[in-house]
Amino acid sequence: MSLDLAREIARAVRDAGGRALIVGGWVRDRLRGHPSKDVDVEVFGVPQDRLAALLAPVGRVEAVGQSFPVYKVLRPGAGEDAVDVALPRRESKKGRGHKGFEVRGDPFMSIEEASRRRDFTINAIAWDPLTDRHEDPFGGRADIERRVLRAVDPRTFGDDSLRVLRAIQFSARFEYTLHDDTAALCRRIALDDLPAERIWGEIEKLLLQALRPSIGFALALDLGVVDRILPELRPLVGCEQEPDWHPEGDVWTHTLMVIDKARALNGDLDRPRLVTVMLGAVCHDLGKPATTAMVDGRIRSLEHEEAGVAPTLRLLDRLNVHTIDGFDVRGQVVGLVAHHLKPGMFHKASQVGDGAFRRLAQKVDLELLARVARADCLGRTGGFDCSAMDWFAERARALGVEHHPPQPLLMGRHLLALGVSPGPRMGEILKQVYEKQLDGEITTVEQGIAEANRLVRGGGPSGPPDVTSGG
Repeated sequence: MSLDLAREIARAVRDAGGRALIVGGWVRDRLRGHPSKDVDVEVFGVPQDRLAALLAPVGRVEAVGQSFPVYKVLRPGAGEDAVDVALPRRESKKGRGHKGFEVRGDPFMSIEEASRRRDFTINAIAWDPLTDRHEDPFGGRADIERRVLRAVDPRTFGDDSLRVLRAIQFSARFEYTLHDDTAALCRRIALDDLPAERIWGEIEKLLLQALRPSIGFALALDLGVVDRILPELRPLVGCEQEPDWHPEGDVWTHTLMVIDKARALNGDLDRPRLVTVMLGAVCHDLGKPATTAMVDGRIRSLEHEEAGVAPTLRLLDRLNVHTIDGFDVRGQVVGLVAHHLKPGMFHKASQVGDGAFRRLAQKVDLELLARVARADCLGRTGGFDCSAMDWFAERARALGVEHHPPQPLLMGRHLLALGVSPGPRMGEILKQVYEKQLDGEITTVEQGIAEANRLVRGGGPSGPPDVTSGG
């Protein structure tokens, strides 16, 4: 275990006349009853130029960083996670942004001084692995008991504007209340110095690590973060919905409920697909404010799926979300927004051909679409029948198109053998044959070649069928 390695480091430091304390999130999570693997150690009383040599007998030492090195210590082959070891550090704000700090180690700082640079009191607790003693100069343990998130030092809290977003995701992940004074601080801190990757890093933690991400989104609205970081969501607040279908209230309330449902129902997904579903839940109704109107005495949001694409793209651009681990998150989220009503529509239609499913699979992963549609259906108050989404997913699986459309049976090499030269004509024939394949009229390579041969000889091809009916 990393803890055993940390204790061995602490003994080596003690024998050298210093003291090693475990700090940060590991201590916080242990006190919360949620042990974590990531162990960070601060070493007091040992100069920087002696630290690496002191650690070498314990395990392999890798230095990370230059101006302020952090040493990763691990024992190869022991099956342990690395322990990060560093001196306590002093930080001086020299410019805007997360890189605008001058950092230097000081092994002779007091524990209180070292803890003061932390963001929240719950993260400013240190623990001695040799004596089982906590060092808690700012009352972090009491705040954990009270389930309160409170800034350590109001004077320097705003030096790193990312702390506002950390407050949001911590509040949701731990289901803690943000202290009123800290909330007031957050409202005054400018966020325009944060790069997209840092913003997205905190939002991803909110979406994936909180059981109820809605807590964080509600806090983000209260702190003015929605207006400053996610302005596409702001018009959802107060946008009315038809009470018969949405007794829970406005689009904002519905969206928060959908986000929580999406998180609760999709824990089996890998990271890129869970990110996709969660962003689909966040963005699915962004088109409603622009399309909501009273029609024949009822509140309607006609064509809000397509209207939601543009604001979704703006939001994804601002967060710089594209692919994750090779998966096209951006393209899939847009597809989810543009088609999130299709599972219900297909179920209600008297006849929906297999071709409609195959064509829709060209635009979005149908399994993920069913998951977002299920969260959308369940993310309301009242009792609604959401079995359409199960039907949709089962039908997509039966056709083998739950994740992608059918691979074309006819390929360019087949047309070359028929004497068709590469160019627009070849592309047109391939497209026409594929349309028939999507409708189920062509199911083998031989049938595809025969149809292509007919088109080459001048047979009059019919246009593609209506994609809604699927032919």
